[in-house]
Amino acid sequence: METDSIDWNAVWRERRRRHHEANKNSTDASFWDAKDAARRFYRMAQENNGERIEKTLRDLPLTGASRVLDVGAGPGALAIPIARQVGHVTTVEPSEGMRSVLEENVAAERIGNIDVVPKRWEDVDVANDLGPPYDIVFASYSLDVPDIGDAVRKLEEASSRYVYIYWFVGETSWDAMSRELWPLLHSSPYVSSPKCDILYNVLYSRGIYPNIETFPLRHINRFANLDEAVDYFAPRCFAVTGEQKEVLRQCLERYAGPEGDALTVPGDSTRVKIWWEKADS
Repeated sequence: METDSIDWNAVWRERRRRHHEANKNSTDASFWDAKDAARRFYRMAQENNGERIEKTLRDLPLTGASRVLDVGAGPGALAIPIARQVGHVTTVEPSEGMRSVLEENVAAERIGNIDVVPKRWEDVDVANDLGPPYDIVFASYSLDVPDIGDAVRKLEEASSRYVYIYWFVGETSWDAMSRELWPLLHSSPYVSSPKCDILYNVLYSRGIYPNIETFPLRHINRFANLDEAVDYFAPRCFAVTGEQKEVLRQCLERYAGPEGDALTVPGDSTRVKIWWEKADS
């Protein structure tokens, strides 16, 4: 089949639908509405991803006058250090828990140049909800949206010059563990989320020919003990019953290893930075 005849947006939509069905229809940000989960996410981002955060700051063409839009900002792991270097940052974050922790962090850091928009990206009206144009618009692992073509259109609409997207390449270690767990937990196969191959083709179909850089990322989850690890991963695996949590425990015992006084669960993946400068900039 000629690739020009494929509706890549429909391919993304169908793969995402299958992924969320396999993930028990977890299609919203409700997991992160718990402030404890959001605080832990932020803490682990600081512990694990300092190098990634520094790399992202180096990647983005930030200046003291830049206006930046961070789509899916979470608790501010990127937005806060970016705000220290630029004139203004607008964040879009749908999760109440993530927003609450972001606001805590902003207050603690005494940062006054961050606005927070409490919406999903697919629900944002660029003209009415935001303050475009932005010199730099980026989405860091946050475009889990049903219509990726429309999401990209809005990224471009909001930007006066640069658009950056960070996403996943191939199977992650989380995918591998989930592929093992899902038949045991839910009597069904695991379906991974849409990856960058589909995103590339969506961009190409829109006449966008971006720069692409792939890089490995190692993420280490650290826990005091196995019970804490089970509590952390159970909501992500939709392990609710005692029997399901025992299956998860046995799986984690195989993946986890000691590191000093902690227990670690490694998470390896290959990521991609996709970026372009708008043709009319």
